[in-house]
Amino acid sequence: MDPGCVESNTCQRSSCRSVKSPSYQRFTDCYKRLYQLQPEMTQKIYDKFITQLQTSVQEEISEIKAEGNLEAVLNTLDRIVEEGKDHTELAWRPSGIPEEDVRSAMVPYFLQQREALQRRVHRQEAENRQLAEAVLAGRRRVEELQQQGQAQQQAWQALRREQKELVGVLGEPE
Repeated sequence: MDPGCVESNTCQRSSCRSVKSPSYQRFTDCYKRLYQLQPEMTQKIYDKFITQLQTSVQEEISEIKAEGNLEAVLNTLDRIVEEGKDHTELAWRPSGIPEEDVRSAMVPYFLQQREALQRRVHRQEAENRQLAEAVLAGRRRVEELQQQGQAQQQAWQALRREQKELVGVLGEPE
């Protein structure tokens, strides 16, 4: 028997089982109102849905086989399944309430962003404090230098006055 044929039959059987696994009961539960009003129509819709689903799956399988990478795709699928076994935490699933779904996804992100911004603000405030202290130290140094300059100026003026007085007392040199 041709290995490709065995592979094809296996894929077909698997897809048929997978597609038929959604029960008619679950289907009618989803469309309860339609089922109550027109049960025959609901059965026809279900049958058409299953037929189209089987056709779609078969087309996908045929396309993958035509591309010749069925083995690679199956290996990738096996790898994904193996990686999934290591995860103990449940995968995210929508709750059906968009506000809660968005909140559950965005709140952790916003909290993380807020913490990052708070750290940045604290760093900026610390830097501002250091700069303010440096400015104050600079102002104190300027005041000290001004006071030293005024003291030297006053001392020079006092010397100049004393020199004039001394010259006045001793007389002008002739």
